[in-house]
Amino acid sequence: MKNKPVSLVLSSGGARGIAHIGVIEELESQGFEIKSIAGSSMGAVVAGVYAMGCLGDYKKWLLSLKKTDVLNLMDFTFSKSGLIKGEKVFKTMQEFIPDKNIENLDIPFAAIATDIINEKEIIFESGSVYDAMRASTAIPTVFTPVKNENTILVDGGVLNPLPLNRVKRTPGDILVAVDVYADIPFTEEKEDTKKQKSSNKLKKLNNQLNISAKLKIIDSHKKDKRKLGYLKLIDYATRAMIFKLSEMSVQLYKPDILIQISRRSGSTFDFYKAEELIEIGRKAARESIEKHIKH
Repeated sequence: MKNKPVSLVLSSGGARGIAHIGVIEELESQGFEIKSIAGSSMGAVVAGVYAMGCLGDYKKWLLSLKKTDVLNLMDFTFSKSGLIKGEKVFKTMQEFIPDKNIENLDIPFAAIATDIINEKEIIFESGSVYDAMRASTAIPTVFTPVKNENTILVDGGVLNPLPLNRVKRTPGDILVAVDVYADIPFTEEKEDTKKQKSSNKLKKLNNQLNISAKLKIIDSHKKDKRKLGYLKLIDYATRAMIFKLSEMSVQLYKPDILIQISRRSGSTFDFYKAEELIEIGRKAARESIEKHIKH
């Protein structure tokens, strides 16, 4: 498979999209050459950063984030159109990853957003990479939408969470899809005593710093899982829709390699779990590549 060209498509999925980094690293370590890349929502962010040649810097930053850092990056607004502006995180990223125009990148890149006024996809294939990423990640009612000329743009996952039809194909390439909304089982690896103690401390900190406490509107549902808070309710409500849309995309465009990450491997805002999610992506990629080679 050495130097085999790949057209790579990365799905939406919130923080689970960090697993895309592990997938990319595994593909490259096995000799695949990514010739073009496309994504929706978090998939668009990882795809954009990769196309800019800055995936290493982005990974390093993600690995440094703690729960408090994630919370501090959320610029709460409580406006009628969303709870979070979504600008602070991209401004922070621009401090170490300067913006570029999509048409000037080394490989073709496409990010998908949704035009909710005209009910259609918007494909960013030119202009600012950050503008494309910001529009593609605007989760309805959570992040404020992007007003663009005569329309309003929201998360690309609303219409096309796995945009297999939007990546630029090259002759003789392998179409690789990464779906982090897969409805498959997820089993956490066992930890040794030391790691377990560390995990328990982190869980305690998570409880203290829970976003629900910050927003005052998200219920704790540990005792009764039927009591869903605002963000959790949105997360659950979109899962089935995105899963079905992704499934349809896979059936229609039939990628050569499908890499699936369980939607139970993390929630939308688990960005402080970067190390774990990257390894989940790496492992899933390795297993899917092995299956592909055998067949």
